[in-house]
Amino acid sequence: MPRVEGTVERRLATLGIIVPKASEPAAKYANCVFSNGLLFVSGKGPSAAIKGKLGKEFTTADGYQLARQTGIEVLAVLKHSLEQLDLVTRVVKVQGFVNADPSYEEHHKVLDGFSDLMVEVFGERGIHARSVMGASSLRNQLPIIVDSIFEVATA
Repeated sequence: MPRVEGTVERRLATLGIIVPKASEPAAKYANCVFSNGLLFVSGKGPSAAIKGKLGKEFTTADGYQLARQTGIEVLAVLKHSLEQLDLVTRVVKVQGFVNADPSYEEHHKVLDGFSDLMVEVFGERGIHARSVMGASSLRNQLPIIVDSIFEVATA
């Protein structure tokens, strides 16, 4: 698929999405690692210091929005690393961890917030494989953490 420079940036502007500066890693690891045409992005959560569990402090609709915010955090890492989001040729794999009450059953609907954003931003290139798991706790009691893999064009 041919790349059109600035296509993703124009799409973001149309969607009213402003990509923030990428957050720094919380410990001795990298925000992302490039290997053999793939960019592996470390687990990211929503931008704000939000704490809580799905099915307790947050509804599924809240979780969807938090997963979408997490997607914007991932876009920030991509933009910082690649400088041009149009270098993303494919969203390959997404893995979500949802901090949930044991009785919660809609983890997949939460992660849809991330998945839908990737398709809105990258079009057909945003369709990806994914998995989602419930967790009894996550670092800093974040409601969701997503790690992801992207295929990128090499110059």
